[in-house]
Amino acid sequence: MEKLVIQGGKALSGTIPISGAKNAALPLMCTCLLTSEPVTLTNLPRLADITTLSDLLNHLGVTVTIAGGRRKNLQGRSLTFDGHDIHDTVAPYDMVRKMRASILVLGALVARMGEATVSLPGGCAIGNRPIDLHLKALEAIGATIELEHGYVRASAPNGLSGGTVRFPFVSVGATENILMAAALAKGKTTIENAAREPEIADLAKCLNAMGAKISGAGSETITIEGVANLKGTSHEVMPDRIEAGSYAVAALMTGGDVFLKGARAHDMQAALDTLVEAGGIVEVEATGVRVRSSGEIHGFNIVTHPFPGFPTDMQAQFMALAAIADGASVITEAIFENRFMHVPELSRMGADIAINGASATIRGVKDLVGAEVMATDLRASMGLALAGLVASGETTINRLYHLDRGYEHLEEKLRQVGAAVERLPS
Repeated sequence: MEKLVIQGGKALSGTIPISGAKNAALPLMCTCLLTSEPVTLTNLPRLADITTLSDLLNHLGVTVTIAGGRRKNLQGRSLTFDGHDIHDTVAPYDMVRKMRASILVLGALVARMGEATVSLPGGCAIGNRPIDLHLKALEAIGATIELEHGYVRASAPNGLSGGTVRFPFVSVGATENILMAAALAKGKTTIENAAREPEIADLAKCLNAMGAKISGAGSETITIEGVANLKGTSHEVMPDRIEAGSYAVAALMTGGDVFLKGARAHDMQAALDTLVEAGGIVEVEATGVRVRSSGEIHGFNIVTHPFPGFPTDMQAQFMALAAIADGASVITEAIFENRFMHVPELSRMGADIAINGASATIRGVKDLVGAEVMATDLRASMGLALAGLVASGETTINRLYHLDRGYEHLEEKLRQVGAAVERLPS
């Protein structure tokens, strides 16, 4: 076990390279299950979730080849996934329990192999995230679904047939799963009320390069004309809009000036708009986004929504910002019902936060105080790190495995812009 020790009070200044997006990389990795030819992904971040899914794919029969530097290079690396010899269609509990995104192998496996058995998934404990939308969508395009002893078994011995999938509410994972499955279905599939996140468009771009016929990705309606086979390809993973947003908040909180190299403003517009409302100065440049402080932080109100609304994955980071704002802020979590677990830890650092149902009222305080805190989930851990950057004294964050699931080289990136951050054994 390791811990992160932060000495607060340093203004951040300089350039932070933005890594490839974890939330884009994971479904992109699963595309290798749809073809017998190699799929090469560049700009892949070095994250625990990438390793977990690589291990699962290898278990299924995928050969994973790594190129590029292993540790010191802060830029992404290149991995080639060769799924020509899929010899197992069972994703076991011991591997799937570590990460909810493991369910994404289900659609690709049943589409290509005619069957798949996948354990019910794990992941961050941030609320009820059922997979029933994934299963009903697969049934709508011809799969037979059975649940037994904690496993999902999907079968389509004669192939998937296509159909109309209408999601009752937006689900990124379910949209990704059916997008991959429908690419090899025999007919046309229409996804209505599809997720519009940039990661969906990135997945569709990769699948189309493999020979899929997908239109409308990034809108509420996606159409897929199934093809008989897909080929290999090389694809660059899009930049991580959540990582970029997190460091943007760090720049404002510390009174700094940070250039987010590779960040795409149009992928994170809702977060940038709120940052400007709170007092940040945002400048969009050709190769990234610069965020600097105006010297003031104002209170703000946000409600989390699916893209293009304010992302739930940025809620904890903006709560840390609100904790030192001049005035009160209200944050309403409309996506997950259990995503305020970081509030008691922020309160240990002196934050003034009151929760009423799905809303939190944060009254800004002049100073936060360093303390020993515990990360409860991936984004909560980043919220605590941001609070530690401005708190007086020393902040120690335990349970770093949460951070390592989603932030590549966190301490190195923060140190290169002036933060006093160190990773130590617990």
